[in-house]
Amino acid sequence: MQGNVLGTRLDKTVTARWRRRLAGSGPEHGRHWRTKTAYYAAAGRLLAAGEQLTWSTIAAAVEPKGSRSTFYEVTGPHAKHPLIRELTNDESVDSLQLAHYYRRASPIDQLIDETKVWTYWPYRECLVLMCRADPDLDRNAAVDLLAACVDRWTRRNPAVAAALEAAPPVCAVEDLLALRPGQFSAVHAVGVLAKATQGATVTVGQAV
Repeated sequence: MQGNVLGTRLDKTVTARWRRRLAGSGPEHGRHWRTKTAYYAAAGRLLAAGEQLTWSTIAAAVEPKGSRSTFYEVTGPHAKHPLIRELTNDESVDSLQLAHYYRRASPIDQLIDETKVWTYWPYRECLVLMCRADPDLDRNAAVDLLAACVDRWTRRNPAVAAALEAAPPVCAVEDLLALRPGQFSAVHAVGVLAKATQGATVTVGQAV
């Protein structure tokens, strides 16, 4: 039942637990998750349009309405429930390395990282379903599926993918570490997926 084991492993990552808790547990978390996703959507639209991202341009692009106060509830050093804090608090070696790599000085950059996770999530859900569905799926095949999901996400979201020097979604890096435990450092895993992200971004740019 290797496929089922791999799917279960992906369910237990820090990012998966963070998203599940915020999106589905309790009215306070549900409301905050809706606020977060409104800001992710605004950031994604601005990146796709080639617009400058500041707290004011993002707040103005939020639907139905954004503000400076809600912007800083979503991102920045005093944000509510930021993903980077979950990685830091997990205290595993992989999580701490990822937290160090993805720690951003700018609230805008922190928001972009979470926007990458949000836009990538439907592709990740497909990966989890494929891992659960195939009891004979081995780790190498699962890693190939992960790379294909990252590639498809990049091609559908080129501006978001290219932001922050084409850093891959942190959840995809976590998944690679979960699928190949002990075989990658967090930094190596980032590099592996960044090559795929950068390559797909270049291909999209050439096609345009």
